[in-house]
Amino acid sequence: MATVREIYQYLDGLAPFSLQMDFDNAGFLVGRGDRTVDKVLVSLDITEEVVAEAAQLGCQLIVSHHPVIFFPAKSVTDATPDGRILLSLVEHNIAAVCAHTNLDAVCGGVNDALARKLGLTNIEQLKQDGVDSSGRPYGIGRVGNTAGVPMYAPAFAAFVKETLGANGVRFVDARRPVRRVAVGGGACADMLKDALALGCDTFVTADVKYNGFLDAKALGVNLIDAGHYPTEQVVVPVLAKWLTDGFPKVEVLTTQTHKEVFSYL
Repeated sequence: MATVREIYQYLDGLAPFSLQMDFDNAGFLVGRGDRTVDKVLVSLDITEEVVAEAAQLGCQLIVSHHPVIFFPAKSVTDATPDGRILLSLVEHNIAAVCAHTNLDAVCGGVNDALARKLGLTNIEQLKQDGVDSSGRPYGIGRVGNTAGVPMYAPAFAAFVKETLGANGVRFVDARRPVRRVAVGGGACADMLKDALALGCDTFVTADVKYNGFLDAKALGVNLIDAGHYPTEQVVVPVLAKWLTDGFPKVEVLTTQTHKEVFSYL
């Protein structure tokens, strides 16, 4: 077994929380550090359903990607979804550790997982923001090459949809073969020009606004919006493996209740 604090410190060694972006609120957010843990639930998000699942499974800790507390709370009551989540965590004595933009940026995190899932080779950073205290480079986004015969955007978009299990994708077809691909899990459309500067013909990301699609068309880049959940859910098995490797006596489970929140017609 381990304590919540030990698990937090272990994750801090793999994806240092000091690397999180200024707006973020990643870290040990709920619970007691000395709480003994023999079961952990890993999820992209902490929702009411995920907390209920963790309680039913007897978990003492939830490790998530998205922070359960993001904006400052003026109250914690059952009148709001966020309040109910926090109350439920406390009532069930379940702690929460959330690794967000630090996990996006670190080597082996969200973006490496996404690039590998899509079968990219010769993976490198899309934008290096610096090096951590151990001298390891970090930054959001990755770039890699496709293998085999190049596809065009419609076929590659279909491949992305199937590979990530997305309910649907939106894309701009620049009528260029897909050879060099940039990926940015979650909302990274503002890095389109960075991808272009590294010779990418295609960019896979999420949460693209209308003007982002217009920019892609004007710049001649294939742009695929595969959704926030599908492009980041790939890191859940990574977190689970890290925890299993680091704490072999702790049972590590992944959520079975949390899925993509919306559908396409």
